Order: sequence, then C-alpha cells, then structure tokens
Amino acid sequence: MTVTELVSYEDALATYDPVMGLEVHVELGTKTKMFCGCSTALGAEPNSQTCPTCLGLPGALPVMNAIGVESAIKIGLALHCEIAEWCRFARKNYFYPDMPKNFQTSQYDEPIAFNGYLDVQLEDGEIFRVDIERAHMEEDTGKSTHVGGATGRIHGASHSLLDYNRAGIPLIEIVTKPIVGAGERAPEVAKAYVAELRELIKALGVSEARMEMGQMRCDVNLSLRLNGVEKFGTRSETKNVNSLRSVERAARYEIQRHAAVLGSGGTIIQETRHFHEEDGSTTAGRIKEEAEDYRYFPEPDLVPVAPARDWVEELRAGLPELPRLRRKRLREEWGISEHEMQSVLNAGVIDLITATIEAGADAASARKWWMGELARRANEESIDPTALPITPTQVARVAELVADGGLNDKLARQVIEGVLAGEGDPDTVVDKRGLKIVSDEGALGTAVDEAIAANAAIADKIRGGKVAAAGALVGAVMKATRGQADAARVRELILERLGAAE
Repeated sequence: MTVTELVSYEDALATYDPVMGLEVHVELGTKTKMFCGCSTALGAEPNSQTCPTCLGLPGALPVMNAIGVESAIKIGLALHCEIAEWCRFARKNYFYPDMPKNFQTSQYDEPIAFNGYLDVQLEDGEIFRVDIERAHMEEDTGKSTHVGGATGRIHGASHSLLDYNRAGIPLIEIVTKPIVGAGERAPEVAKAYVAELRELIKALGVSEARMEMGQMRCDVNLSLRLNGVEKFGTRSETKNVNSLRSVERAARYEIQRHAAVLGSGGTIIQETRHFHEEDGSTTAGRIKEEAEDYRYFPEPDLVPVAPARDWVEELRAGLPELPRLRRKRLREEWGISEHEMQSVLNAGVIDLITATIEAGADAASARKWWMGELARRANEESIDPTALPITPTQVARVAELVADGGLNDKLARQVIEGVLAGEGDPDTVVDKRGLKIVSDEGALGTAVDEAIAANAAIADKIRGGKVAAAGALVGAVMKATRGQADAARVRELILERLGAAE
C-alpha cells in the first residue's frame, strides 16, 4: 500500500469509526538496571555496562530494583489506578537477538497498577478522558544496529551489531483501554494523550521522558469499524513512534490505509508496522503474536511484589500537582489565554518560565524571552530548550537589566547571544561587549544635535508640526550609538530641541 493509494481522511471518516489503543513504554531514570546493579548511564562504550544477570548467563539470579517499584506505584497513582496488593513478574518467551535471555521479565495477568484514567485537553479546550487498562513493570532489550543496508533495518543488511548496555533498564508500559468516540479527532487525541502523559512522567521525576532519546516511545494500535457497528475491526500496531507529531501522523495514516484496504474489499492483517518520519507512512513489520504465543509463566526467580498499604498512601500523599491542574493555575497567575498556554506547552518551556519567574523575572518577561529568542534558537539547533547553555537565573538577570533601563530588547538579544556562546553570565557579556544603554545626557544631546544637523529637511518637518517624522531622527541616533541609546529619551530630546510637542 503506497501513499498514493490512500483514501482521503474525510472519506475514511464518512464510512468508518476509528478505535485506538496506545501502549507507551517509559524508561525509568534509575541509576541501576531493573534486576541487577549495572549502570544505566547513557553514552558508555557498547557492552561495558553488563553483568551475568543482564546477559542471561546460566546461574545468574535477578534482584528487584526498589526504586523501580516505587516509580511504578507513583505512575499508577498519578493515573488514578488501583495499586495491586499482590502481583508478580512473568517470563515473556520469544527469541530476538538483542534479548540475551530469550525471554523478557515482565508482568502479564497481574500488573502492579490497573483501571485508571488520564484526562487530556485538546487544542480547543475540550477535555477527553482516556481510560487506562494497566501499567506494568518490565525490562528493556538491548540495541541492534543493522549495518550494510540502505534503510538501517535488518532487511538488506550485511551484518548486525549488538549492544547490551540497555538490556535490563527498567521500563513501565502503560496500556490504554480501547479509545472510542474520538471520531475524526482520534489522531489529535493520541497526540494530546502522549503529550499529557509525558508531562505527568516528568512532573513525577521518575524519567526525563525524552522521546527523541528513546526514553519514552509509543505503539499506536488502530482499527476501523463501520459507523454504527459495535464490533472492533482487526488492528495494526505501529511500533516505537518517538515524537508527538509522529504519533498523530501515524494514527492518521493508518486510518486512511485501513479505509483504503477495507474499501477495496481487502482484509487488514494483524501485524506490527514501522513508521517513516520522512513521509509519515508505515510499512509492514511482522505478523503480530497473540498473548498465548509468548508462553507466559510466573518468573520463578523473583518473589511477588506486595506493596504495603501505608507505603502506597505515603507515596500518594507525596505526589506533585498534576500537570493539567498546574497549567490551569499558572495560566491564571500569568494572565494568559488557554491558546497561549498551549503554545508554551508545545514549546516545552513551562518549567523554564516558572524557574525564571522564581529567579526574579515577571511572568510577561520570562515568557517573552523563552517563547521568543530562546525557543527560536532551540528550534534552529533542533534541541530541547532545556539543553540550551543558559539558565533561568541568567534569563531573569537579562530581564532585570531591561526593566532597569540598562538594556533595550536589541541589546538584550545580543547579551543572550553572548551567554549562549559561552562568554559568561549576562553582566560579564555586557561589560565585554560594551552593551550598556547610553543614558548620559551630554552624550545623548551631542548625538541628537548631530542627527538634526545631518537631517535638516526632516528637522524642518518636525518644527512644522509633523511629529511623526521624529522617528527618522531617532533611528539616526540609534544607528550612531550602535543601538545603545535610550530611544524614548532620544525622542524627548529631539522634540525639545526642535520646539515640537506631541
């Protein structure tokens, strides 16, 4: 099925009703792996963070990571789930080269958290509730790198390289119940759900949830049913989608692809799919197994997990403010609209703005710099705003210098540029580059007199009452002072010199 064979999105929705299921894997930010003491730090040499346990060597026994269990409970509580009084791990048996044990230690019919929900806000303000089936603990696999092919996938590759550093890193898999009733907004709901879940995970402090680094990835399950029919259709599962935009695009593409197949009399195959960022399409992976194909059985080397109720309640009491409620509070405190807050959310700068305000800036200034100059720089460099080499405290200092009259916006942008370039803190950059506003009355007066003398015709117009022409003289003074004059004071001096009034 190629892109050109898709039916239009509108035609697909005229006949069919989409049903979605979203499975999100979150890598926990623990210092060690789920069942051994190996480091989880990124960037190490391949296969340098391994041991007999995570390599699945005979005789090695797993030991449960307590912080991993605690993180799973926190996630479950934040998703309004019930927390199991007793649960256990299971072995999910299948062969894959980057899984050295030939089974994944996971949870099957006894997850640690179940029956929850997450309310998500769509762009027009509508709240859509996504019901959660379960959140369970498991371990990640290693990483395969396929070499010699054109696509980076195993098909066509000459050989593969395996790195087991990631094998055994703690994962939480969060599985929704079937999402129905979204209709044409199904792709938007999918994107909004993953976005809200990411904010929730980050707020809990259990993971950085950076999708571009694989710390959070989504499997998009989708099927279509005829409008008015209760029975679900056959689903496809688009695997490991790693950006919010791609989640939305994958859902939309699969709706159009399913509709084209069904409309032409074909049959949907239950299979995994690969998503392609370059054109938003998906291609077939493998036939999807059913649960019985994995031959689940209880993990004999791990004791069951039985969280004490007082511990669960202690964790519940310590949960942070949920992101949607926090955004509502901040929106009211900052005095901005829901649309403006959505833009802040999309830019990923809520925490940065908040920290800048806490460092002394007013809300308007903090939002202005992070949503403007700094968001632009992050976008140009294709990095997260948090990765920019400037701190909220430094941004607050720039805002303070502007508020005190020491800088104007043009000079402030130069200061930010200097900080980002590693030239020091804002005050150091101001001194090194000589960027302070010229406020000395004598120097300003001289610059104004020179501008009037050099632009006699414009000066005559101002004397004749055309005050708007003063802007040209202000511009001349700003150019002469390299943008470092106080523009408002320059205008006042020009009008005084020429005997004009506003």
